[in-house]
Amino acid sequence: MKISQAPRKTPTAALILADGTVIYGEGLGAPGEAVGEVCFNTAMSGYQEILTDPSYAGQIITFTFPHIGNVGVNAEDVENAGPAAATAARGAVFRTNVTSPANYRAQLDLSAWMRRRGIIGIAGVDTRALTARIRELGMPHGVIAHNPSGRFDVETLAKRAKDWEGLEGRDLAKDVTTLQTYVHDETGWEWPGGYGHHTGAGPHIVVMDFGVKRNILRRLASEGCRVTVVTATASYEEIVEKNPDGVVLANGPGDPAATGEYAVPVIRRLIEAKVPILGVCLGHQMLAIAAGAKTKKMAQGHHGANHPVKDLSTGKVEIVSMNHGFTVDRDTLPDNVVETHVSLFDGTNCGLALKDAPALSVQHHPEASPGPQDSFYIFRRFVSGLKAA
Repeated sequence: MKISQAPRKTPTAALILADGTVIYGEGLGAPGEAVGEVCFNTAMSGYQEILTDPSYAGQIITFTFPHIGNVGVNAEDVENAGPAAATAARGAVFRTNVTSPANYRAQLDLSAWMRRRGIIGIAGVDTRALTARIRELGMPHGVIAHNPSGRFDVETLAKRAKDWEGLEGRDLAKDVTTLQTYVHDETGWEWPGGYGHHTGAGPHIVVMDFGVKRNILRRLASEGCRVTVVTATASYEEIVEKNPDGVVLANGPGDPAATGEYAVPVIRRLIEAKVPILGVCLGHQMLAIAAGAKTKKMAQGHHGANHPVKDLSTGKVEIVSMNHGFTVDRDTLPDNVVETHVSLFDGTNCGLALKDAPALSVQHHPEASPGPQDSFYIFRRFVSGLKAA
C-alpha cells in the first residue's frame, strides 16, 4: 500500500518508509534525521507523557487524534528521567500543525519543547491513511527528517530505513535505565497543590528500572511505599541486600526476550525466594518468560489510552493506557500461571498471577500517564498484599 501526497508548498519534513513510500509535510521540533519503527497512538490527550515514555525508544509515533499540542507542555508531566530523545520517542507525526498553547499549566509550546529534547516532528500528514497502512501491513521501519531548507536525499534515507535492524531481538532497556540507584518519594498529582512527597514508614519497594515511568514511582509512593530504583542489570544480591518488601519490574522498550537474557535469571531467583513481585508492561512480559511462557512480536502493537481490558478475577472492564509492540503468547502459559486480564480488542493476554509465588503483572499501564485512572487498583492490590503479609 502506497501513500501518495503532493506537498502544497516546499516541504520542510519527510517521512520515508522502508518500502519507498515518501510522505512530505511541515517540519517542527528538532531538525535532523531519526530512524525507527513507525507506530500509531490513539490517545486523545497526554501527548507529553506519550512522547517521554521510555517504552517508545526506537519508535516514531503517529498520533491519530488531529489536535495535538493545544495545551502546550510543562516541566512536570515528563515521564522519563533523561532529557534526550534516545531515551524515548525518536519522532512524531501529526495531522495538523501545533497551535499556540491554551492551558494554565503550559510553560512552552510543543514544537519548541520538542526542539529542546531532540524530537523530530512532521505535520500536515494524512494520519488516517498512514494508520490504515500500519493496520494493514504492520509497523514499518522509517526515517523521519526535518530540514528547513526542504532538501532530502530520499534514496539514501529509504535505504537507511530498509537497512535498520528493527526492534525484534533488541535489548533497549540498557539505553534507558538509570545509571545509579536512587530513592524516589514524589507522590501523585492532585489539584491544586500538584505533586506531594511521601515521608515516614511504609513497605519498601525496589523497582528494577527497564525504562520506568515516573508515575509508576509516584503511584507507589502515593500508596505509602518507600521506593528505591535500581538499574536494569542489578543482580539478585544487589536487590535483596536492600531488604525489599516487594519488587516492581518496570516497563521499558525493546524485545523482552533480549532484555530477559540478563533479567530473567534474576526474576526467577526472586520468584524462588517468594519475594512479592509486580510486573508492568515489559516487566509483565519478562515475568511470564521467567515462569516458562514465551513472547512474540505484534503486527500493530497496542498504543493508546482507550483500550478495554477485562479483569477476569472481578469481571469488571477497565479502560486502560497501553504501549507495547510485543505480547505474551497466552497459549504458552504454564499450569502454574493464571491469566488475570485479557484485551477485549483482540483477546491477547493482559495480566497474570503465579499460583506458587506472590507474583502478579499486567500488560497495560496502571499508572495512567496518560490516563485513564481505572487501573490504580493494581497498585493498591499489590501493596495491600504486602501490608497483609
